Amino acid sequence: MLMNRVFRYELPTLIEFGIGALQNLASRVEELGGTKVLVVGDPGVSQAGLLDRVEDVLERASIQYVEFTNIQSDPDIESVDEGIRLAKEESCDIVVGVGGGSALDTAKAIGLMLGNSGHITDYVGLNKVPNRGAPVIAMPTAAGTGSEVTVWSVLSNRAAKEKVSIGSVFNCPALALLDPELTVSLPPTVTAATGMDALTHAIESYVNKATQPISECLARQAIDMIAKNLRLAVVQGDNLTARYNMSLASLIAAMAFNSTRLGLSHALAIPLGAHFHIPHGVVNAILLPEVMQFNVIGNIDKYQDIGRIFDGSPNLSARETAEYSAVAVRRLKEDVGIRQSLSDYGVRESDLKYIAEEAMLSGNVPVNPRKPTIEDLMDICRAAMEQ
Repeated sequence: MLMNRVFRYELPTLIEFGIGALQNLASRVEELGGTKVLVVGDPGVSQAGLLDRVEDVLERASIQYVEFTNIQSDPDIESVDEGIRLAKEESCDIVVGVGGGSALDTAKAIGLMLGNSGHITDYVGLNKVPNRGAPVIAMPTAAGTGSEVTVWSVLSNRAAKEKVSIGSVFNCPALALLDPELTVSLPPTVTAATGMDALTHAIESYVNKATQPISECLARQAIDMIAKNLRLAVVQGDNLTARYNMSLASLIAAMAFNSTRLGLSHALAIPLGAHFHIPHGVVNAILLPEVMQFNVIGNIDKYQDIGRIFDGSPNLSARETAEYSAVAVRRLKEDVGIRQSLSDYGVRESDLKYIAEEAMLSGNVPVNPRKPTIEDLMDICRAAMEQ
């Protein structure tokens, strides 16, 4: 540890976690001064009956609400615009986001714009938002994105075929209300993808150059919990212990990377997701073992520790245990059913250069433990095409 290094850790979001926490929603709305709620959820959450459960709690407390569900799997700017219009027309003064990252990122962006002028795209980048927005309560129904506590909203600009990120402490929800029971109905494929996304958050935060003591502890704990619980959550969806632990691990991983950023998996995932519409968790799962293999020599000690978490043999050398970490993560993603390659989504050799060039613009590249070239990023993608 470098004792002469100054670091910061900030978490403006209040966290309330536990089975049955949903029943506290009405009280929390009132505590935040809300009088009419915009309930934001994607169509899948609505079809699963989860919005009904949320809205029933509000109805029993006689709290008015309006429902907004016009959200794509990759949330777009147009959905945010539509949600803002509805919130203003209905005089909503608080936003409750229910769902995975798409719903939560949309809810956060809508809440942000209820307190700021202009257009959401005016605030693309980091720390460009001048004012706090309407309070947002984030209720995740998947264990993966960690959007319930992060500064980021990632939105698609479909016309430009790009994803844009808005990052600000003002974009953090006022309250993260996590009830693991809301994740039980999540299908195995989505459980797997979101779980691998959470693992990517934890590993990339743990090994990158911006890591610091608080984030390290959080990231390492998340890696350990995911290694022990993701398989069970996928194959035993009603296993409430596994669901509880995965929800907690996802939250903790987000608390880690919120202060450190990530690495090459996420740098590449953004353009790959924008151009080829690969689900975010899936593309991270495909990339992560290849990125780890590339990064090992940039942080052998940390990757050795990850290898040990995944039951690497004590008879292996430090380098061998570090390299085993990538093998173990590849095995985990295959065990939970993610066996696709980039090629399966239409990625071809001719696409790799512009994907790498776009990835190089990400703020996740400078903090990666090993400095890549354009060709290095292309090689990582080539390896991910051949799985």
